[in-house]
Amino acid sequence: MSHTATASGEAELTDSWLALEPGADPVERARTLRRAHETFTEAGTVPRPVRAVVADSWRRSVRAGVGPDGTASVELMDGDLGAYRAEHPLSRVMPLFRELLGTFAADGEHLLAVCDAHGRLLWVEGHPATRRRAGRMNFVPGARWSESAVGTNAPGTAVAVGRPVQVFAAEHFIRRVQPWTCAAAPVHDPRTGRVLGAVDITGGDGLAHPHSLGFVQAVARAAESQLALLAPELPGPETAELTALGRDEALLSTGGRRVRLSRRHSEIVVLLAHHPEGLTGDELLCALYENETVPAVTLRAELARLRGILGPGRLASRPYRLTMPVDCDAAVVERRLRAGAVTGAATVYAGPLLPGSQAPAVVRLRRRLADGLRAALISCGDPDLLADWGHAPWGEDDLDVWRALAAVRPTAATRSRLAALEAELAAPAPG
Repeated sequence: MSHTATASGEAELTDSWLALEPGADPVERARTLRRAHETFTEAGTVPRPVRAVVADSWRRSVRAGVGPDGTASVELMDGDLGAYRAEHPLSRVMPLFRELLGTFAADGEHLLAVCDAHGRLLWVEGHPATRRRAGRMNFVPGARWSESAVGTNAPGTAVAVGRPVQVFAAEHFIRRVQPWTCAAAPVHDPRTGRVLGAVDITGGDGLAHPHSLGFVQAVARAAESQLALLAPELPGPETAELTALGRDEALLSTGGRRVRLSRRHSEIVVLLAHHPEGLTGDELLCALYENETVPAVTLRAELARLRGILGPGRLASRPYRLTMPVDCDAAVVERRLRAGAVTGAATVYAGPLLPGSQAPAVVRLRRRLADGLRAALISCGDPDLLADWGHAPWGEDDLDVWRALAAVRPTAATRSRLAALEAELAAPAPG
């Protein structure tokens, strides 16, 4: 059954888009879209009202500022894309995706696509002619197909709502995507339940059958089962994961146990993770305390309490060091920046390193990490990454980032925010 809109429906949708002003109320814009979409008909049937999942997605799309003539931007290219794909958990189930969907895609002149949790396409494979057609709308590896970037589409909407989604023809938010039909299902981490990304099948009207969605959902569940079987190959119980970005109290996960550390213990573990070779007592004192008169016994008491939390044999002395490998999220950001994977680094960055810490060494690490990432964002000039930083609490007053964003995406809202920041900068200080 074809879900392609009739010619009259397409014309009315076009007229409705043209009538929408960029500054119009998002809800009213969505209502206008809904009225236009309700004129679409299937061959020989009465008008079909827009589905709730699509209407909700349209509202999110207009609130994100997506326009009907927009296009996806390519964020990851060449080595950046390769490095990010190699680290991504879904790389481990790509052979399964190809086995289950590859032949189906090639024989049906469809595409198999896999995206990350932010809607960035990591793999796009399938029929060569279909790939060339899709390439003309930037449906290519490295392109961002999140709802906030290109509006309603199966992979972007699936990761946004966390459940399988099928999008037919004119249900797509962007005009140039409306000849296509796609079905996608999110893939979850079997350990944590978080969304890792989505697997998608994209093509023409041949995918309009409801079985397409069930097929993709079954493939996603098979991938989750495969990831669960591969779990022993993931970091073992003696490898600790340290989450310290955007948090004053770090989380330490090891051996199936998750512990929230105190502020001082968070600082100690972050510094020891950064210095796996270890630090002497004097070096730790200088790294942790601004006041050089703090006695060594104070530090030793903190270390004794931390040793009890970590468990026997995990904190050695002379020098003080962690005896287990620690994978810190701050270190992941640094590694990706060194590899040139700016998008991958920005994905992990959840905020400043232990933002409330005044420990001198932590302050230096925090500034170095933030300055390195923001410099890379400004240099690459990606509007979505710059917007993500500028709208985050740590970047809302970042004048350089807002100037860079205004240069590549000069929307009214961006120009207004930049003007306000420049006015604040030029205003004389009180008194």
